[in-house]
Amino acid sequence: MKKIAGIVLIVIAIVLGYNGVQKFQKSSASVKALGLKIDADNESGQASAYIQLGLAVIALGAGVFLLRSER
Repeated sequence: MKKIAGIVLIVIAIVLGYNGVQKFQKSSASVKALGLKIDADNESGQASAYIQLGLAVIALGAGVFLLRSER
């Protein structure tokens, strides 16, 4: 049972990590017009991405821990 839970947590970590990276990349944009560069950042999107990446790290650690402790 621990092995299945560990695998599920690792899969969840991969999904959360991927979504976090995608959200972080989409949270900023820049436009270059007439020699001016305008940057726009979505701070709430970045915060959400950091939370997802943090949860991915925690889920990955828990999954590895469960796979290593087979008893």
